[in-house]
Amino acid sequence: MSGDIHIRKEGHAGRITLTRPKALNALSYEMCLAIEVALDAWRDDPEVALVLIDAEGDRAFCAGGDIQQLYDTGRAGDFSYGRRFWADEYRLNARIARYPKPYVALMQGFVMGGGVGVSCHGTHRVVCESTQVAMPECGIGLVPDVGGSLLLARAPGRLGEYLGTTGTRMGPADTILAGFADCYIPRLKWPDLTAQLVESGTAEGIAGMSEAAPQGMLSALQSQIDAHFGGATLQDILRSLRAEDSDFARDTLKTLGRNSPLSMACAVEMIHRLRGPAADIARALGLEYRFTYRAMEHGDFLEGIRAAIIDKDRNPLWKHGLDSLPGMAVSQMLMPLGKDALTLEEAET
Repeated sequence: MSGDIHIRKEGHAGRITLTRPKALNALSYEMCLAIEVALDAWRDDPEVALVLIDAEGDRAFCAGGDIQQLYDTGRAGDFSYGRRFWADEYRLNARIARYPKPYVALMQGFVMGGGVGVSCHGTHRVVCESTQVAMPECGIGLVPDVGGSLLLARAPGRLGEYLGTTGTRMGPADTILAGFADCYIPRLKWPDLTAQLVESGTAEGIAGMSEAAPQGMLSALQSQIDAHFGGATLQDILRSLRAEDSDFARDTLKTLGRNSPLSMACAVEMIHRLRGPAADIARALGLEYRFTYRAMEHGDFLEGIRAAIIDKDRNPLWKHGLDSLPGMAVSQMLMPLGKDALTLEEAET
């Protein structure tokens, strides 16, 4: 594991560097636990004024979680490993969202799934010209998780429903518009930014280095997204798109047709439940865990991974069709877990 992540104190900063560039810095269970240990140690350490997380390589900050072991254990009928992994990962996400010191994330290349969880809940989230952020979980039978459901619920208009169900990749400007990042700083400036952060122990210099991001695409699509994704359910969204003869409607329907109907319907419901001032990171993670707890046994996760990662046939056989999803399916996946509900007490100690 030591070859996967480099954790150290440097100047006034606690530094975390993901060091698996050939694997697109995919986040393993051990890496999650190591980050958590470091954050706990630095919380009351007077030598650490801020936390800086970055990653080696140009292609990705972190393209997601390392899901091979999740698949292997789930296929063997062992659902406890995945449930424990998700609970521990979500505890880390809550720690980051609630961390009492500045938490700076430098996010180049792909930032997806688990990568969003260790960066986009920070206080200072920096993107560059290569940044591509997405929550593509519905394509593998999951839902946007690691607290991503809360970010989607807070996105302007109906961008959350659109991004969560389609898994659309966001460039730097779109990432900022949707609330997954704060500022754009060209990659060439990052060494100087890092040196300044380490030396000063404050994040105040970030604003001075920020620039306007190259124009994105979401602002131009916002009115169409809001018009079609404002319905109460996935079926409402599908009906709206099918009623319009436009490139946007056709392209979007094609994308939705590839993803898990159960996952997309649950994602829409989750985003709706989390929209409003009462929602916080704990509520979002608890709702996500209801789904992921059941995802292997009752959802499409194992089939989604088989089709995308294992056999790579890109032809998943989802449990339900787009137009044959039972009304109770969403409720069954998102029902409270009782004694198995996610607890974050350790994150609050």
